[in-house]
Amino acid sequence: QVRVVESGGGLVQAGGSLRLSCAASGSIRSINLMRWYRQAPGNERDLVAGITDGGSTNYVDSVKGRFTIARDNAKNTVYLQMNSLKPEDTAVYYCYATIMGYRDSSFYGYWGQGTQVTVSS
Repeated sequence: QVRVVESGGGLVQAGGSLRLSCAASGSIRSINLMRWYRQAPGNERDLVAGITDGGSTNYVDSVKGRFTIARDNAKNTVYLQMNSLKPEDTAVYYCYATIMGYRDSSFYGYWGQGTQVTVSS
């Protein structure tokens, strides 16, 4: 069974930094896309950043220059380094990964349980 688990959220003052981690585990043959989404109260879940297995990245405009996504394929882990945090970055951050298990012939999407990031002003 495949699992995706986030860690690293917390409370930080505006201007501070946090590093989120997301590890996939289980019977994994391959991981294609790994993405971070966030959802603030009353809002939809929005894409923050993504990275392919080849290392290509994309970011929502509001985090460009402040957030960096990276992955360690050997550890099946994706990271989100968040610098210069703002109160509007406050949200639950979710990891999403497209994974092919050993018994699968296709990639399937898996969500983590989310980790809270709170930025105080």
